[in-house]
Amino acid sequence: MAIKYLKGSGRALWVTGRNFFRPVVTEPVRPHEARAERYKASFALVHDEGGHEACIYCQLCEKICPSQVITVTGKKGHETKVGPDVSAVRDFTLDLQACIYCELCVQVCPTDAIVMCRTQEQPSFSREDLVLTKDKLYANETE
Repeated sequence: MAIKYLKGSGRALWVTGRNFFRPVVTEPVRPHEARAERYKASFALVHDEGGHEACIYCQLCEKICPSQVITVTGKKGHETKVGPDVSAVRDFTLDLQACIYCELCVQVCPTDAIVMCRTQEQPSFSREDLVLTKDKLYANETE
């Protein structure tokens, strides 16, 4: 029985030694290199043609999110009235720590208020930097 274990250990060492001297086949990541056209890395909230916020506080994105990382809070009495200085949404929060980038929130939005953009979020040391607030989402609109 001990011979059986020695054979298995010897074979494992042989495979490890053989692979140790293989050439490296991975390529380094180049962040400023052109990415594929369909590459999506973050989210953005957009304005409509008139310059108003496109989000109408329907909360469909919050309801369909499988990870439940989207939180939308609205202003009372303004759910239907949206104008140049009136916003239906008080706060829109998207937590990228648990987001699975399924894009369901983008597909279900009736006004196309939330879109995916190619801008990748910068790495950070605090979890709060990975939470996209309403202001951060509108800042991504220009990307």
